[in-house]
Amino acid sequence: MKKVQMGVEGNYFLTRNFTASAGVDFWTGDHISLVLGGRWYPVENVFIRARGLIGENDFSVGGGWSKPFGEHWKFEAMGDFYFKIDFAIRVGAVYVIRMKQ
Repeated sequence: MKKVQMGVEGNYFLTRNFTASAGVDFWTGDHISLVLGGRWYPVENVFIRARGLIGENDFSVGGGWSKPFGEHWKFEAMGDFYFKIDFAIRVGAVYVIRMKQ
C-alpha cells in the first residue's frame, strides 16, 4: 500500500437530505488535513458528497452508501475522487446521535 488514510468526520443534518460536515484526515507521511464539506441524500442511505481539504489543498467529490445495524450504528462504504491526489475507497462505522423531539 502506497497511501493510507484515516479520518474522523462529523455530520450535522441541516435538513432531512442535506448535511454540513467537518473533520480531520490523517495521511501516510504525517500529512493532516482539515476537511469541510457536505452531503446530499437523494434517497435514504445513499449520499453524494463534496469536501475541501485544507492542508492537502485539494477538493474531493464522491458518493457512498450506509447500512444501519442497530438503533445508533451504521456501516458506511464510499468512494472519493481527489482532483490533486487520486481515487480512494473507504469503509467505516458511524454512530448516530438522535435528538429527542
